[in-house]
Amino acid sequence: MIPLIPSRRTKPFRSFLVATLAAGCFAGQASASPEQDRAAFIALYHEKFPAVPLEDYVNGALMLSRDAKSQFDSIMEFPPFQGDIDRGRILWETPFRNGKTFAGCLAHGGRNAAGNYPYYDPGSDKVVTFEMDINRCLRENGEAEYRFNDKATMGTVTAYARTLSDGMRVDIRVEGTGALAKYELGKRLYFTRIGQYNFACASCHMVNAGKILRTEILSPTVGQTTHWPVFRGGDNLNTLHMRYRRCMEQMRASPFAAGSEELNNLEYFQSYLSNGLPMRASVYRK
Repeated sequence: MIPLIPSRRTKPFRSFLVATLAAGCFAGQASASPEQDRAAFIALYHEKFPAVPLEDYVNGALMLSRDAKSQFDSIMEFPPFQGDIDRGRILWETPFRNGKTFAGCLAHGGRNAAGNYPYYDPGSDKVVTFEMDINRCLRENGEAEYRFNDKATMGTVTAYARTLSDGMRVDIRVEGTGALAKYELGKRLYFTRIGQYNFACASCHMVNAGKILRTEILSPTVGQTTHWPVFRGGDNLNTLHMRYRRCMEQMRASPFAAGSEELNNLEYFQSYLSNGLPMRASVYRK
């Protein structure tokens, strides 16, 4: 694990880190390795939130509000969305027409697997997400694929399946030129300003992380991909790509489709930044 950098830094240092991270995205070449990016993000957030342990970043904005975290802990004792997770378990365990199940398609029967997603597949030259391998499993077993934005199927089955990896440390690999190219595309999208408001992901979750927008504390990017799906308001299931799309809509931009290569690459970039953090899927969010 990369050691955290001491917090006695100045605002110019913070601006320098942001500029350094973004520079290579628009210069036609990578400015830093993925591991250097991850170290720079951690250093930036540690400078902003010196009292917060790195592992608390899996809690998102909750790490910055004791009251909100206390409410979260109370709700998670008896989660109101348990029924959705149970329905996902039924989908996961119900045999296909050929007698096989989802567990037969994933490493270790799906246990301690989600932390290795997304990964780069050199054969297809694409980033493969957990949801894509769910659909691959369906396809290879003669079943109809799920729509990426269908909460009743893809949403619930991943809400259950990802809990099988709770506690697993995120371990995303970016190895080889093909993988690095996809990582850089995801990084470029993260820093690209879009929509009528001319915002980028970095505008809220890097530069202004910890500040309040309307009534919400803006969460840092590190840790953001560790806990999906989430249940907003206690019962409204949202996948990570649904959240990406909602953010883009709030920027007054036309969002990319759930499961698109653009969002897959963004997820790949963001997930790498959370390497080493523990997974905790299907959680409450306000």
